[in-house]
Amino acid sequence: MKKISILFILPDLETGGAERIVTTIANNLPRERFEPKILLLRKEGGYLEFLKDDVEIIDIKTPRIRHSLKPILKEIRKRKPDIVFSGFGEVNAYLSLFIRFFTKTKFIARETNVVSKHVTRKEIRFFYKFYNNYDKIICQSDDMQNDLIENFKIKKEKLIKINNPVDFEFINEKLATSEKPGSFKDDFKNIVAIGNLSARKGFDNLLKVFSHLKDEKLLLHILGDGRDKELLRQMKKDLGLENVIFHGQQRNPYQFLKFADLFILSSRYEGFPNVLLEAGACGTYSLANNCPGGITEIIQPGMNGEISNIENHEEFAGNILRSLQHNHNSAAIKNSISSRFSKEIILDKYENIFKEIVI
Repeated sequence: MKKISILFILPDLETGGAERIVTTIANNLPRERFEPKILLLRKEGGYLEFLKDDVEIIDIKTPRIRHSLKPILKEIRKRKPDIVFSGFGEVNAYLSLFIRFFTKTKFIARETNVVSKHVTRKEIRFFYKFYNNYDKIICQSDDMQNDLIENFKIKKEKLIKINNPVDFEFINEKLATSEKPGSFKDDFKNIVAIGNLSARKGFDNLLKVFSHLKDEKLLLHILGDGRDKELLRQMKKDLGLENVIFHGQQRNPYQFLKFADLFILSSRYEGFPNVLLEAGACGTYSLANNCPGGITEIIQPGMNGEISNIENHEEFAGNILRSLQHNHNSAAIKNSISSRFSKEIILDKYENIFKEIVI
């Protein structure tokens, strides 16, 4: 039986959601049936060390996405894969215009966000006129699917919903050697938030929420880096928040999640937030902003978390305090995630799509 060759395309393998998903898929596809390769614009990122040795990496050494299209097309023409799997929104958009030049290759796009919220530049939105050229478009949530249908006129039959997988084996390996972070204080409740320090993640709102919690014995630990780092640090200073710690990007965020008393998702919009799944996989209860991107598909109220409107800063602060008053069942939280989003369940759906599309 001929192996199905799949060329995954990403900018890099930095420790983000799309990168984690592609690494998980490539590592776990059965080799007797599939031959995965990953094309990177630049060969860098924390997930490189977790990628299996038999996954070929193609490095086109192109620092800017806008300059990557020509070398990407050259590699597709050269390698003639059965499937091209593009896993990053901007690359997806550019590539859509040229799909029809490759009649023997099937093209799959995996969207990472609610497009109308995330893609604002006119020159990129233009390419979504050609998005129906894809054979299949994978969305992680109903919100993403509906957005593409309503705002970009994507044909419903092109869309497939596949939630993000949670690799419990990987997380548990990390947790096995994890100790409580030294910055956690035993006489405080330790709250964790993780994400790129950009407007999309809503950390400005979270700092405003904590301005209502100055007198409480709480510590907010924010993990991540990004262009708004200095802006948020200045905001912390202006608000007089001594109970907020910026930790930067962490190689092992799971130790923070495991020992946290609460995880907070403050995003303005998401695709299908891996970090919310991973908090649950660590047995940690979550409080999430009511934003587009599958939040209601992940949170089972009272079981693994709650949903609240972070724009109402005072009310959200009150919900933090109420959540911390209860003892949450860690095993039940983990089960609520594993029973719906475990790696085995989700990867089976990807395998079926890959097989069906090349028939």
